Amino acid sequence: MSGDLIPGYGLRSGSGLDRAILVKFMHRTYGELYPDGELGHLAQTVEQYFSKQTPLWLVECQNNMGEEEANLSALPSSQPKPKSQVQNLKSAVGCLWLGNAIDQCTGERYSHIFLLYVSREHRRLGIGKSLVNHAENWVRKRGDRQIGLQVFMSNQPALNLYQKLGYKSHSLSMIKSL
Repeated sequence: MSGDLIPGYGLRSGSGLDRAILVKFMHRTYGELYPDGELGHLAQTVEQYFSKQTPLWLVECQNNMGEEEANLSALPSSQPKPKSQVQNLKSAVGCLWLGNAIDQCTGERYSHIFLLYVSREHRRLGIGKSLVNHAENWVRKRGDRQIGLQVFMSNQPALNLYQKLGYKSHSLSMIKSL
């Protein structure tokens, strides 16, 4: 583990071997918000954007290593997982994935939270807040002067968290179905 989050949980840096975990958490995130949505493209998104320049951290429950076992079969992969990767899938209960963006007004690079996810049964314990704090500390060390994220208007718990942590709306994304 690379660091403690809250008692009973640890944080470790992800690697290319953790792609399946990242895809699983993306499926869970969007599946909760859009249960009838087609999510097959998420694996392609991870394949395209996950790299050494887009760091990933995984939250692992140190007390209950087997709780994710039932969800392994839901992963969008037909290949058997190596034993070490299966153990990671069992113990990972959340993640933080960061990327890069460019401020179109100043031209400066800034960090962007691509994904912050905590499994339902581990929410409201301070894990999300700890992950945002970890992201902000990493961003400061990197030398960026701001951090951004996208949150769906329907995701009230996430909106509440980010507002409590001092995040403010900077722009409004608008979509029109045709």
